[in-house]
Amino acid sequence: MLPEITQAIKTISSDILRTEEAIFYIKETFGKRLAANLNLVNVSAPIAVLDGTGINDDLNGVERPVTFPVKGLTEQKAVIVQSLAKWKRVRLKEFGFEAGKGLLTDMRALRPDEDLSPIHSIYVDQWDWEKHILKDQRNLKYLKHTVESIYEALKATEMKIFERYPEFMPVLPEKIYFIHAEELLKEYPDLNPKQRENEIAKIFGAVFIIGIGASLSNGQPHDGRAPDYDDWSTINEEGYYGLNGDIILWNPVIERAFEISSMGIRVDVESMEKQLETRGCPDRKKLLFHSMLLNNELPLSIGGGIGQSRVCMFFLRKRHIGEVQSSIWPESLRDHSVHRLRML
Repeated sequence: MLPEITQAIKTISSDILRTEEAIFYIKETFGKRLAANLNLVNVSAPIAVLDGTGINDDLNGVERPVTFPVKGLTEQKAVIVQSLAKWKRVRLKEFGFEAGKGLLTDMRALRPDEDLSPIHSIYVDQWDWEKHILKDQRNLKYLKHTVESIYEALKATEMKIFERYPEFMPVLPEKIYFIHAEELLKEYPDLNPKQRENEIAKIFGAVFIIGIGASLSNGQPHDGRAPDYDDWSTINEEGYYGLNGDIILWNPVIERAFEISSMGIRVDVESMEKQLETRGCPDRKKLLFHSMLLNNELPLSIGGGIGQSRVCMFFLRKRHIGEVQSSIWPESLRDHSVHRLRML
């Protein structure tokens, strides 16, 4: 082998190993800070749940989960989780968390219907969290306070990374900016949702867009949201629909808005019934999760998921999510000299 090729391989291997060390450091640092800021306890997470219970997250309602029969349960079908939005709320009840305390779990999921791109993979890794709240905390003020606590954890992690890896200069603004999806539509009426996100994120650097799921004044939602976990139908204190939203950062490397978290105050009985009717799926009320909620057997909560690979990609200034996780990618990307994707 030519000396220059040998040296190039050594350089690439060294860079990848350094990246792996940094990924572990980021996950450990942010996870601890998030748990402290939100008063969360780490718990173990499932990779699969039984089908037909309503516990697996169906995302926008059209994504197909990975299914398989379980021999030990007389071939009953199980599904690989797509996220743990509803499982976590059941767990709050089972563990008996008091109000003000919650759980944090290291979620691993598969979303085979995901459109592969530099920021989308079929493999999803998240800090999934859920917190028991009181009825009088189901409001915009508490939602914003929680978002600010998460953002503080991001800021603190960014500074820790800079201290350890000085080449990664901090870029996050001091504060996160709040705007409702309807206000964003009025600001940029001629743009589509993703273009609106790009414009607002480029201006403020870090944005929380409120009200994801309900139809806006143009008759379209800003983005899809399942009807049975986030509350996107309750009118908040500012007169708009929704007690949920997305945390979006401006990514200076790929120069676009970069969603790192979907979260919100979860549905109560009234909002879930309303949202199931709106989406034309009232039959879900018969499922285990939904019947438990409608019978007031589950605690009120707030929760969300924060993409681990997304956060690592952002802080380590990577251009492709495959540079910070191992997944499955098209053959055409296997030897891509720019991205150096982790592949199986």
